[in-house]
Amino acid sequence: MFSLNNISKSYLANSLFEDLSFSMQKKMHVGLIGRNGTGKSTLFRLLMGVEEADSGTISFPKGYKVGWLEQHVHFTEKTVLKEAIKGSGLPEERFYEAERILCGLGFSEEDLEKEPSTFSGGYHLRLNLAKALIKDPDCLLLDEPTNYLDIVSIRFLERFLAKFPKEFIIISHDQSFLDRVCTHTMALHRKKLHFTKGSCKDLYEKINEEEKVYEKTREKLEKKKEHMKSYVERFGAKATKAKQAQSRLKQINKMELGQKLSDIETLEFSFQESPFYGRLMLEAKNLTFSYDKPLIENFSLEVEKGERIAIIGKNARGKSTLLRLFIEDLLPKEGSVTHKKNLELGYFGQTHIERLDTSKTIEQEIAEANPKLQFTDVKKICGVMMFSQDLSTKKIDKLSGGERSRVLLGKIIAKPTNLLILDEPTHHLDMESISALVYAVNNSNHSLIMVTHDENILRQIPFTKIVYCHDKGQTHFLGNYDEFLEKVGFEEEKNLKKQKKENSSFVDSKKRSLLKRKIQKAEQTLEKKENELKKLEEKLVEVSSGSDLNEIDIATKNYNDLKEKIDLLYEELGHMYTELD
Repeated sequence: MFSLNNISKSYLANSLFEDLSFSMQKKMHVGLIGRNGTGKSTLFRLLMGVEEADSGTISFPKGYKVGWLEQHVHFTEKTVLKEAIKGSGLPEERFYEAERILCGLGFSEEDLEKEPSTFSGGYHLRLNLAKALIKDPDCLLLDEPTNYLDIVSIRFLERFLAKFPKEFIIISHDQSFLDRVCTHTMALHRKKLHFTKGSCKDLYEKINEEEKVYEKTREKLEKKKEHMKSYVERFGAKATKAKQAQSRLKQINKMELGQKLSDIETLEFSFQESPFYGRLMLEAKNLTFSYDKPLIENFSLEVEKGERIAIIGKNARGKSTLLRLFIEDLLPKEGSVTHKKNLELGYFGQTHIERLDTSKTIEQEIAEANPKLQFTDVKKICGVMMFSQDLSTKKIDKLSGGERSRVLLGKIIAKPTNLLILDEPTHHLDMESISALVYAVNNSNHSLIMVTHDENILRQIPFTKIVYCHDKGQTHFLGNYDEFLEKVGFEEEKNLKKQKKENSSFVDSKKRSLLKRKIQKAEQTLEKKENELKKLEEKLVEVSSGSDLNEIDIATKNYNDLKEKIDLLYEELGHMYTELD
């Protein structure tokens, strides 16, 4: 449906990608993956037309519309619903489709009549996402659409995109999300675009195999070239071998060896363990906490040694607040949190990322986490967090969100711990770094409490207990995530099914009303046509008594034509009555 031909793009001396070519076919659903900084968002801006490539062309069919998820917020309508349908061309009888999308993304029915400005930044981005989905373009570009979505909204978006009838490209670091909604995967890797039909895993396996073949071929050629060089050096001066030596020298000069593939830096680490003696590590009793309205009421939880606990649910249901109560960053209105002897916490949260001292370097921040560390140990942790050599002296204010997340992880592994409390730790991490984090957690003896909306992580880490945060409070479930879905499930999804059923009844009612109006109009048209036919019949009888054959032919033709139209109208009316029944 559209194509990229030999696209290249650089910023100053930094080349992002070179000679990219790709052809998007009808109904293709593509996941775009790659490490942070490889140019995924830049490629989107080229497709959107807000930036130009340094070279190459992008070709779209005439009238082909590209839609995208706006990252900037600019609302002009007075209600959420009106803002969502603005510019979509959606007729009033199909407003229920917009309502379904908005509710699926976390807005309540009451929210639809509120002003967009009254909502938080996260909900502004949800509204922008709803607008992109409602406009129904030929190709949809979604850059990290699951950011700021909770687990229920992500599950809705998956179902929506899996049935999307046109094309889309999605940038995401959530591998399981992409695998569930995409038919194809492409990756920006080593400044090239790699593409395959299938999953992220399929593509990485294909890339790895191609690179193995490339390296084997390059090494074989290099050995051959060295052997030929040795021959020339050995026999070049001898008269009997000079001709052969010169011939081989020409071959050497013609040989083009590809460059050796550079090693790509990968996040690999493990958490240092502090021993814990005993069974109970942390105890929360009858916690009550509120901001403007009650958020947590009479909640209790015991965290035992070796337990893995996931906290899940919609946004604004108290998940992060619970963690901050556990680490005593907040104090409860009622109840208590007790840290048992020998407890050593490692906490990762967005509030702590914001607390990094922007005037300090990466080295200084990591060293501050554990004053007992030698400088060589600090440098080693910096290297493990992919801040090797001079990078470790960068100041925090120069770092991206993903880099700051890695600094906070570095601070956690700088000191021995035995209970990890992680609040959406993968938010700014790329796919490879997420895998490294999951591996590090699974290969440690730490107890764990984690807030996450990533279903892949919820399945990869063997959680033994689920804390489900919902409208009516927080409840425990003993078991893993799939068992929770099977035996409990999300209340919001049950409500959406109920609403869908109600919408279906509403749509059926609308269809019946519309069909009745069409039947009434068809009956009125038939009555009018039959009166016209009666007059034509009288005219035909009248002219048939005369001798003007031309007049008789015209009257006969007019009569037959109108009778044929009336027969067709009766047939259509019969179909409408059948449909109504």
